Amino acid sequence: MPRRDATVVTALKVFHTIDWLTVEVAFGYLLYAGLTRRSGWRTRIAAGVVATEIAIFAADRFRCPLTDLAERLGAERGSVTDIYLPQRLARDLPLLHVPLIALIASLHVRNRLTS
Repeated sequence: MPRRDATVVTALKVFHTIDWLTVEVAFGYLLYAGLTRRSGWRTRIAAGVVATEIAIFAADRFRCPLTDLAERLGAERGSVTDIYLPQRLARDLPLLHVPLIALIASLHVRNRLTS
């Protein structure tokens, strides 16, 4: 039976939300940087954030480990995307990121090859 501690679950969901928003902002910045042919320390930081998130997500069999932790602590749902996004979009978010990652990578490769 999962332990229910509302304060711990709330704190975890706040952290999870901040993490999720940070990754989405990093994706957005990488897309912007690729389209505008920018590179530099901001691009490297954003790429590191996204790469770390992808590695953690993949290592946990493509399920966020914070979701599992929140549910083990007693949350009905551990996913923060379910809170802010329509269910279908939240469910398919990882699949939507795959073409975005490919686009971002191709833009940055193009930029490196043409600079």
